[in-house]
Amino acid sequence: MLDIKKSLKGRDLLTLHDLSVAEVNFLLEEATRIKALQKAGIPHPYLQGKTLAMIFQKSSTRTRVSFEVAMVQLGGHALFLSPRDIQMGRGESVADTAKVLSRMVDGIMIRTYAQSEVEELAEHATIPVINGLTDLTHPCQILADLLTIKEHKGYLKGLKLAYVGDGNNIAHSLLYGCAKVGMHISVASPAGYQPNAGVVKLAQQDALETGARIEILTDPLQAVTDADVVVTDVWASMGQEEEQKVRERAFAGYQVNEELCAQAKPDFIFLHCLPAHRGEEVAAAIIDGPHSVVWDEAENRLHAQKAVLATLL
Repeated sequence: MLDIKKSLKGRDLLTLHDLSVAEVNFLLEEATRIKALQKAGIPHPYLQGKTLAMIFQKSSTRTRVSFEVAMVQLGGHALFLSPRDIQMGRGESVADTAKVLSRMVDGIMIRTYAQSEVEELAEHATIPVINGLTDLTHPCQILADLLTIKEHKGYLKGLKLAYVGDGNNIAHSLLYGCAKVGMHISVASPAGYQPNAGVVKLAQQDALETGARIEILTDPLQAVTDADVVVTDVWASMGQEEEQKVRERAFAGYQVNEELCAQAKPDFIFLHCLPAHRGEEVAAAIIDGPHSVVWDEAENRLHAQKAVLATLL
């Protein structure tokens, strides 16, 4: 366990694929442990005197609050940096920003559009860089998702997760995450909206180590059949608003509703990273119903973030 913790110290978190099976499981165990400390009212100031720079090219509720509160409760400090607050928003290079911040803070979290921007930041920074979301991946969200599933099901390996909807950053990171922990995953997306083929290939390589099965489908009924966990996300992510009407037509028939979830196991749980559009990708009866664990999932962003920060920084 100490060897795994040492292997993660000072590292970046750009995608879950970059972590080993043991490292992903270690972060989940750390999140469980730190959450128990908080619930018991036991202080855990592991990052006393540490500072995290938080760069937000994309706005957020859960990412902003969870990282900032996590740093405070870990004894450190967080700096919120929007494009209006730093020169990166006015043409300063990513490399120069990385070098400057590396001289002043202990870690960088960035939430932006291009995965290449996060990778460039990490290449030039001498401190840990954490991917708070890109259009390609969202590793911190999926750590919280896996933590939530483990809490409700008691284990992860061998469970079936069905993802219905856009083959986006959530789908990509679920593919990586499920492959790392040995969960079977079926992704159902319309033609033209399926996950990135390169991501699927890497996830399949990861799955060889854990025995996870990966299916990329177009039929949501087939994907959800006998699922232990059902997940969806918005049909048009941030930056795709102009595609809303086109996507509504493409995703007709992909709503997660009572009829679809009747194919899942009777004790299935439902997850959504939020924000949700009731009546579009998910019916109110599901997200507000007895199978939904979305509020536990949202809270677990805080605990998963604490594990990442306390380990990397």
